[in-house]
Amino acid sequence: MDKWLKPLGFLAILILIFSLIARLLSGGETLAEYAEKNPEIAYATPQKTQVPSPSRSPEPVPSPTAAPTASPVPSEALAAHEQPFIPVEEESAESTHYMDGFFYQPLSDVVTARITGLSYPVCESIAPTLSIDVVNVIADTDKPAVSYEDLCYMNVRYYDFEGEIQTGELICNKGIAQDLVEIFYELYLNEYQIEKIRLIDEYGGDDTASMEDNNTSCFNYRVVDGTTSLSKHALGCAIDINPFYNPYVVYNKNGSGETYISPKGSERYADRSQNFPYKIDENDLCYKLFTEHGFIWGGNWNSSKDYQHFQKVVE
Repeated sequence: MDKWLKPLGFLAILILIFSLIARLLSGGETLAEYAEKNPEIAYATPQKTQVPSPSRSPEPVPSPTAAPTASPVPSEALAAHEQPFIPVEEESAESTHYMDGFFYQPLSDVVTARITGLSYPVCESIAPTLSIDVVNVIADTDKPAVSYEDLCYMNVRYYDFEGEIQTGELICNKGIAQDLVEIFYELYLNEYQIEKIRLIDEYGGDDTASMEDNNTSCFNYRVVDGTTSLSKHALGCAIDINPFYNPYVVYNKNGSGETYISPKGSERYADRSQNFPYKIDENDLCYKLFTEHGFIWGGNWNSSKDYQHFQKVVE
């Protein structure tokens, strides 16, 4: 034990010496003593740095508001037309090419499937087998007045109401296909404005919905409005241009003395003495081009006026 006492005593002396030196260097005050004298600093909770306020008053913070009410949902016939439009067909080896963006070709399987039961009729026994809501049905004993082979798919370009170049698609009788592609190319060169050119099938085959949306269209296997007679549209031999601004007007309908105007909402455009945009009359380029190609204009009829309508007899 004695042999450890001397080293321990020597170590205790060294500790005492270094402690005295530390007190002298620190001004004679231990950390514990410093803490007792300055508790607000030694024991204070650290504070966040404060950002100086700007010289001007801050912008008021808007108070919370209720979530906006959703807009009314458009009808199914019109809802699809809020989406970007993409034609279903591209030019193929079977196409008749006219100019860039202007061609026509036989109906493909994709297009045939797209129109069957909508713009093109399907027989009663086949209708239940289709995966769509069929709206165009004929009896099993009936035969459509026009076949798929009589029709063709057409791609055109045009200027819309904002002056932007768009791509449109039509289905027409192959007997007027060359006429139409030439006419629409001339309209395009002259920047003639058409709001939209889409297949009637995008409107579920509903001609009224298409007209209300001011859609330019051609083929639709249907009867003349208010009759049981097949329209020239059913043969793909008629086309309606900007129909909302060029309505269908029937005077003294069914002897009632009333004037019938379609589509609904276009009544103001039935007065052709007025000047307004997109009006088709005998001074209009559209009228001139169609009549030069042998089309009849519905605006020249007597008992009714179909200002949107051009048709041609096909051999």
